Amino acid sequence: MIFGVRRASPDFWRTALAALVAVCAGCAPGLGPTTPLATRSLGNSSGAGGRCLIVFLPGRRDHFGDYERRRFPEIAAKAGVTADFLEADAHIGYYRAETIVIRLHEDVIAPARARGAEKIWLVGISMGGLGAILYASQYSEELRGVIALAPFLGDQEPRLVEAAGGLRSYTMGAPRQIGDYERHLWGWLKSYAAEGAIRPPIWIGFGAEDHLAPADRLLAEALPPGRTFVEPGDHDWKTWTRLWQKVLDAGILQRDCR
Repeated sequence: MIFGVRRASPDFWRTALAALVAVCAGCAPGLGPTTPLATRSLGNSSGAGGRCLIVFLPGRRDHFGDYERRRFPEIAAKAGVTADFLEADAHIGYYRAETIVIRLHEDVIAPARARGAEKIWLVGISMGGLGAILYASQYSEELRGVIALAPFLGDQEPRLVEAAGGLRSYTMGAPRQIGDYERHLWGWLKSYAAEGAIRPPIWIGFGAEDHLAPADRLLAEALPPGRTFVEPGDHDWKTWTRLWQKVLDAGILQRDCR
């Protein structure tokens, strides 16, 4: 299974890219990946370097710095989260280059470990939520948890999961093509949910009117109670900010980052 290896195959990423590009009419053209993947520190909430790190991954139409502009670290700090905050410029160019997972690992997560970070969380919106789950599927032992807000989870396979009656009763069929991205993603999610959804724990949030909500609900229904947050709203920052506040009100990060 593709998700069982450290590096996804080129065919996997080509299919993943096709799915992303299909819904990416508003993406900025010509974005090329750099090595290392660029990051920016958004400060910390303790006044000194801590052992807890929260890494933010952007959506497909977002820009480097949007998490800071939307005050996500500030809101978390005010809610009592003690952590270092980091934003990664993980734009769609890394998906085009088939390097998003390895660049996150080698340029962000592994160096953070070397600097003393012991508890690492990924927070991703839309495409960033997908990237966070992809990373978790290959490097589960590196993360304390994933918070995916309105994650993109595919176009075709969610319909088959729904037709099967949900993720628990869904059976992954033979790939429709080499490196069938969606089928492998949902096949891994089924195994993940069947094993208790604990390595690493994933929380999901989405707007009730979001066009991605039907697919997100399929995953939410297979997660343990308390792992899902829903707010009125669409696929936009206003909704995601309310969802972020809901996550913080639940104390998920505070329990681990204090």
